[in-house]
Amino acid sequence: MPIIEVKNLTKKFGDFIAVDRVSFTVEEGKIFAFLGPNGAGKTTTIKMLTTLLEPSEGDALINNFDLKKERDSIRHSFGIVFQDPSLDDDLTAYENMEFHGVLYGLDKTTRLKRIEDLLKLVDLWERRGDFVKNFSGGMKRRLEIARSLIHTPKIIFLDEPTVGLDPQTRNHIWSYVVNLSKKEGVTVFLTTHYMEEADKMADNVVIIDHGKIIGSGTPEELKNKTGTTSLEEAFLKLTGHGIRADEATSMDALRTQAKMWGRRK
Repeated sequence: MPIIEVKNLTKKFGDFIAVDRVSFTVEEGKIFAFLGPNGAGKTTTIKMLTTLLEPSEGDALINNFDLKKERDSIRHSFGIVFQDPSLDDDLTAYENMEFHGVLYGLDKTTRLKRIEDLLKLVDLWERRGDFVKNFSGGMKRRLEIARSLIHTPKIIFLDEPTVGLDPQTRNHIWSYVVNLSKKEGVTVFLTTHYMEEADKMADNVVIIDHGKIIGSGTPEELKNKTGTTSLEEAFLKLTGHGIRADEATSMDALRTQAKMWGRRK
């Protein structure tokens, strides 16, 4: 059963169409990979689905809540791990968890149990009293994953969760992700530039480029459709080999251009 249903979702910045009528579904309890080159529209799509950006057109249901009408309910339905660090380095691991639990309005009994269960899930219970500033990059990522689950969300968005981590730590992170999907019953919506990760972990994949969906299916289906032997080869065959600009940088440049055009008019 779909837990995310996206229909013709579109985002325009002036005359520029960043996301162009994309439609896809994400099945409940599955690991879903949303892939694309830099500037393809991944971040813009995720920002719309997590209520950070207002769609220009189209509709979406997140956990059966309407994206346009039930935004608060949607916010309680998901957790998110951003690509950039978002922990408070001057707090302990436990304090970071507790602060997040308070923000979500969890009562003390529930909050204490969730903190213990989740820190044990990511092997950080013994380090709960340590300051985050003394953690390695991998430990911080694990803590961010645990924190995103404090309110028992149905969906977790992971934006490049293993970027900058060594292969050993990346493997451990993915074991935690698979574990939480099975134990917590959480639907995982992830982006990554490590194609081998998506090839190995994802149940279903959608590839976006220039704001449009250009491929979808299981990793095996995408490889079969493109006549390739790996998801990375399939990805390159669909998107090409050219170097792309970063999406955020592209958006900033376009906004600046739009302002300049506005002044000229």
